[in-house]
Amino acid sequence: MEIRIGIGFDLHKLEEGRKLIIGGVEIPSDKGFLAHSDGDILFHALTDALLGAIGFGDIGELFPDTDLQYKNLPSEIFLKEAKKILDDKKYKIINIDSVIIIEKPKILPFREKIIENTAKVLKIEKDRVFVKAKTNEKLDSIGQRNAAACYVVVLVSKED
Repeated sequence: MEIRIGIGFDLHKLEEGRKLIIGGVEIPSDKGFLAHSDGDILFHALTDALLGAIGFGDIGELFPDTDLQYKNLPSEIFLKEAKKILDDKKYKIINIDSVIIIEKPKILPFREKIIENTAKVLKIEKDRVFVKAKTNEKLDSIGQRNAAACYVVVLVSKED
């Protein structure tokens, strides 16, 4: 059995009047992500982690923000395409671990829904997905509520 690890990172500016979508879940907030797509930092970082684990490039190569066909699209589309690439190459997701760094709102009340939706999009068991959230203790652009970030690590396997 071949086992591979992938890591993903994403950061987006927060702006008033925009939707805050994390893991495909809309979270009530006065600020949301400024991005070419919906700015879902979890799905962007997860897409990169999956693609990186199998050495297939990254989200910017497959879905460039200079291409108008991806403007305002839900990030679920990018994640589903990454999963299709994994499936085509016969890789399976062992587990996903993520950290969302955002000052407000609190993510804990939405964590289970984010986990369930992520597992549903990827067609895997929800116990293979975990989401943690941290603040930046009011430091830097994240702590001042001007941005949010996400780190994701994935483990994938392929039967020989």
